[in-house]
Amino acid sequence: MKRCCWRWRVLLAACLGAALLLLVAATLSLLPESENGALGSGWLSGKRRNALQMLYNLDQGPSLALAEVHRQRRNLLRHACSHHTRRQRLLQPEDLRHVLVDDTHGLLYCYIPKVACTNWKRVLLAMSSLTSQDPQAIPAHEAHAPGRLPSLADFSPTEINWRLRDYLAFLFVREPFERLASAYQNKFKRPYSAAFQRHYGTRIVRRLRPHPHPDALARGHDVRFAEFLAYLLDPRTRRNEPFNEHWERAHALCHPCRLRYDVVGKFETLAEDAAFVLGLVGVPGLHFPAPPPRAKAATTHHQAMRLFQDISPFYQRRLFDLYKMDFLLFNYSTPSYLRLH
Repeated sequence: MKRCCWRWRVLLAACLGAALLLLVAATLSLLPESENGALGSGWLSGKRRNALQMLYNLDQGPSLALAEVHRQRRNLLRHACSHHTRRQRLLQPEDLRHVLVDDTHGLLYCYIPKVACTNWKRVLLAMSSLTSQDPQAIPAHEAHAPGRLPSLADFSPTEINWRLRDYLAFLFVREPFERLASAYQNKFKRPYSAAFQRHYGTRIVRRLRPHPHPDALARGHDVRFAEFLAYLLDPRTRRNEPFNEHWERAHALCHPCRLRYDVVGKFETLAEDAAFVLGLVGVPGLHFPAPPPRAKAATTHHQAMRLFQDISPFYQRRLFDLYKMDFLLFNYSTPSYLRLH
């Protein structure tokens, strides 16, 4: 009789334990995948909530103006992806080279050149430093030095997948033609880009300029904007090698229709969006370097307008078609200065 009672007690305890496990599993299954994964990796070990969980809490709580802006951007990106993308190839690890990893704070940042990426790399380096460091004190060449920040491409598929699931992923984008104009000015008009001009400028001059001067062939220092655009549109350019990252399309660098991005920051609202991301991370005393003043941002717009005014409508249309996905995915209007019809 005692043995029978003992067996019933064991069976009852086992049933209660199984029911408890099922209850926990059911509770987790009702949470979004990001919250579910974060709980699995951090909640039981007593860690504080990470940035992705903080964003989830904002989405579930009272509506805040800036949180609502970013919620709308995520929804617009998801909607644009569903309407404007077809079946795509599987991503390879090398496709994730631009996604930088901060394991300490649970962050994934996809950097796009000419969209404040130097300062974002400085901020990530400052956060990973064992001592308090001012991001602005980090030289640009050190921020861009290979290997200073780990890339998602450096990890195994299993490690990539759980980081994509559990970490806050963000990127910053910019009006595509203003970014393109900025890349041209920075790489082909500034005297400190001599090595860049020799590498790309000389091949542009050799391919596209009739009867070039020997000095231009040797230095590539005087590439015209129309020549630069013709180089981008030339089928041989993409056939011979990928676009340089400074003028590659943002969607081709960061794959926003294949990867989940929780925050889509914009260069045009850099100060507010950077503060929003850092607020989610919660690093005391860390501030994003001051962005360019509004007057300089307006100058960038006029600079792009001035450069494009001498480009024929035929080439404007072809170039717009080349960068069209960036306009659509990130909700940028067609520039009013273009003559597309």
